[in-house]
Amino acid sequence: MNRTFQSSILSLALSGFALVNVQADEPRDWVNANLKPLSRLYLHFHQNPELSFEEKATAARLSRELAAAGATVTQDVGGHGVVGMIENGAGPTVMIRTDLDALPVTEATNLPYASTVKVTDAEGNSVGVMHACGHDVHMTTFIGVARYMSANKDLWSGRLMFIGQPAEERGSGAAAMLNDGLFEKFVKPDFALALHCSAVVPSGKVALRPGYAMANVDSVDVTLYGRGGHGAYPHTTIDPVVEAAKFVLDVQTIVSREIKPIEAAVITVGSIHAGTKHNIISDSCHLQLTVRSYSEDVRQQLIEGIKRKARAAAMSVGAAEPTIKVSEGTPSLANDVELTGQMTDLFVEELGAENVSEAEPVMGGEDFSQYGRAGVKSLMYFLGVVDQKRLDRFKEMKIEPPSLHSATFYPDIEKSLEVGVVTMSSAALALLKKE
Repeated sequence: MNRTFQSSILSLALSGFALVNVQADEPRDWVNANLKPLSRLYLHFHQNPELSFEEKATAARLSRELAAAGATVTQDVGGHGVVGMIENGAGPTVMIRTDLDALPVTEATNLPYASTVKVTDAEGNSVGVMHACGHDVHMTTFIGVARYMSANKDLWSGRLMFIGQPAEERGSGAAAMLNDGLFEKFVKPDFALALHCSAVVPSGKVALRPGYAMANVDSVDVTLYGRGGHGAYPHTTIDPVVEAAKFVLDVQTIVSREIKPIEAAVITVGSIHAGTKHNIISDSCHLQLTVRSYSEDVRQQLIEGIKRKARAAAMSVGAAEPTIKVSEGTPSLANDVELTGQMTDLFVEELGAENVSEAEPVMGGEDFSQYGRAGVKSLMYFLGVVDQKRLDRFKEMKIEPPSLHSATFYPDIEKSLEVGVVTMSSAALALLKKE
């Protein structure tokens, strides 16, 4: 037993932490025997959420859990990132990733275990914090897989690389870990796996998609300038609100008239601010846009089009050159086609064909894409987490089910954990199969 693991076990024992890990050859049998302690771990993560870049306690708990499962753990990789390595003879390296961070959302589920955490954000506002995107499910599944694989080393050979990644919601945690030498300090994996909760796929089911599954995401800030003055004398001013109105309408034609119709693209103006009073024409107008696409060519075409339209709006009214800033870019997620096909067949064997479907591509973003961009064969699949009866009830009521990031979203946890651990463990076993 190495010193890192030994000291971790000692600290867990001193803190009263109970290790529960019943051995079983088949992942489903193991989950059935270990579901209660996993559910308790889920409640801990759910009730103790932390915002992006502030996941210190979450990372510490994840590290203790990985050490208890036999991993050699390194903390503070790219911020609060965690790396846990389990060596088990010759073979490939499989990376399994979870995200750690929660969202500035005040939970409104009325569940007895709802998060009551409140923090002060960077602007000095008091905000609630909630795992409204299901990262608590991701982390618990992740630990379940680590426990199962550690308890059944006779079934596989190779190396497991468990990654607890910070700041996914800000689209920067994966890049931060890679820039901190993740693949140089440890090892570059042969395969990378992750799952993502879905609020529309029923619990007990999974969905996979080869190729593009999630979008490029870019934020664009545009400041249009004018010449302020009295609202009664517009001829003495350059009105940046009218200038912005031209831009907002014109920018929509980029997707409808400049992008090939079979290419996916979205430009949304999410925020527009100008002025202070009814009768004052302001000096400037600030707009915030989110831009979504799949291919890199379309991504660049959209951004260049926005810049061109902003400059044209300014020129049309004789205004000064606008300020344009592109930030928070996350590349699109493209699942490896061969790996996706292999895992689809495997999941059909494990769950039945009726419980495995092809996922629709979505315009949401995920920085798990960075690992694929770094040259690793990768797959992120969607885990259904809402019971079919609940989905049917929403349909009867003619309302949409709460989406991810909603204050009223919550998973039906036991079935979600069961399928999450079974599929991810089965995937790891298949990729690390003994010769």
